[in-house]
Amino acid sequence: MPSGRDLLSKLDRGSAKLEDALNLVAAIAIVGVMVFGVAQILSRSLSSGLHKLVPSIPPIAIYGYIDYVQFVAVLYAILGIAYCQRQGGHIRMEIVLATMRGRMLWLMEAFAVFLGAVVTVLLIIGTWDNFHNAWSRGDSSMDINLPQWPAKLVVPVMLVVLLWRLLLQLWAYAKLVRDPTAPPVGVPLIEDAKKAALREVDEALAKLEADPGAPPGASPGDRG
Repeated sequence: MPSGRDLLSKLDRGSAKLEDALNLVAAIAIVGVMVFGVAQILSRSLSSGLHKLVPSIPPIAIYGYIDYVQFVAVLYAILGIAYCQRQGGHIRMEIVLATMRGRMLWLMEAFAVFLGAVVTVLLIIGTWDNFHNAWSRGDSSMDINLPQWPAKLVVPVMLVVLLWRLLLQLWAYAKLVRDPTAPPVGVPLIEDAKKAALREVDEALAKLEADPGAPPGASPGDRG
């Protein structure tokens, strides 16, 4: 039987793979919406110009554009929610937490995660009811009658993924409350201003070593 720490680490790595994949899908959805929007603008602009020259050519637009964008919006709005929680990217009172150390810090983190888990459970119940209503009533978009239930199903499913991540973090914080000297596993670490500045300096030095001719803070693509 693996120890509690080994099991937690294994579950954390497995969940991280799922969260990374979902976050990648969200990024692809953002790019897709951008490309779709450009295609919509070009089709309307070009067809309008041609219509002025040749009135028999009607203006062309992607039929159901708004419906499709609204459908895809849920992907990039919520697929990365568990990934962001794992990275500690959600709004946090780090200015307060940074003043705490040891058991008090982990206790406050555990309390915040517990509250987040309770709220997430309530949101799962509410969003599942919203999905069920859309499913039972055959809810659809106004222009092209696109079914709405798949997009509404994504929300409670992703909240379940978030809840799993919160439970893992609650387990990890509970272990740290019991033994504050243990190395943290499966939880985001607070980076104070000094550590953040040192990290940024190290990153800048690494870029300079990789490309000595580039100005500090510039990416390779910035060079002419």
